[in-house]
Amino acid sequence: MGHVFLTRPLGDVVEQFRPQLAEELNIPLRIHPDPGSPPTREEMLEAVRGAEAIISLVTDRIDAELLDAAGEQLKVVANVAVGYDNIDLDAAAQRNVTVTNTPGVLDEAVADLTLALILATTRRVVEGDRFIRTGEPWIWGPKDWVGLDVSAGATLGIIGLGRIGMAVAKRAHAFGMRIIATGRRAHDDDARALGVVPAASVDELLPAADIVSLHCPLTPETTHLIDAGALGSMKPGSYLINTGRGPLVDEEALADALDSGHLAGAGLDVHEFEPEINPRLRAMESAVLLPHIGSAGDATRNAMASLALRNAVAVLSGDEPLTPVS
Repeated sequence: MGHVFLTRPLGDVVEQFRPQLAEELNIPLRIHPDPGSPPTREEMLEAVRGAEAIISLVTDRIDAELLDAAGEQLKVVANVAVGYDNIDLDAAAQRNVTVTNTPGVLDEAVADLTLALILATTRRVVEGDRFIRTGEPWIWGPKDWVGLDVSAGATLGIIGLGRIGMAVAKRAHAFGMRIIATGRRAHDDDARALGVVPAASVDELLPAADIVSLHCPLTPETTHLIDAGALGSMKPGSYLINTGRGPLVDEEALADALDSGHLAGAGLDVHEFEPEINPRLRAMESAVLLPHIGSAGDATRNAMASLALRNAVAVLSGDEPLTPVS
């Protein structure tokens, strides 16, 4: 008998699906027991044997070897994420395995965190907090901890104006920022209503923005989209924000740009070699670094898990998935 394998515990919402899987589909749910760390490669290869569905996270590499280990009865890989760069889509298609993701349910949470990073970085919130915690004596001074006034006409450049990018644009508009953007929705009416100015290319956007925020998917074409050349073309004293995928940015080049003073700061929720953190960036006061928490709202994480499981149940029931990856 097959089973559904979930690579990490995802909370009580998962248990709501156990009776449906068992009673309607006669498929048990098996969950890797350690919430703190993903299965090892060996544990994954063993756990997926005979699985009809795999519920995966962004830390799980789903490649040809793993799909073959699961066997021919595998029908669906449901990724608990919007991105799916951890999955070999060609290998899945060759084996008639459906791949799904969880778009839509985390847009607002990621947009909230993007604005939090913009403010924390431009207003030097984390630097100020670290200083206060040193206990050093201080007196308020007019030149201390001065940053960028985002609401005084600062320009936000959004690379990738999709669902999350639009949610960021709405928040930036409320702060009084000017917005320029690339992406499929940059010419839409709802973008125009926010005053979004379409940019013809990333090359046009970079030198015009005080803050550049990345919201494009990770593909071979976008890997190191922000490299030394791109960083060099950004406005002196500008800021880079990344809540998309770590390898969009060449972090050594970013460290160089911060070290030279060409960029005033960077806010990263994702990292090029995650979970490894670039040691140069970790040592820089001007870099705000977070542990990939863009979707880490309780309701959001529950919604992501629920959508992934509903996708799996749909495919196992012979129905169309709710959010298939093309």
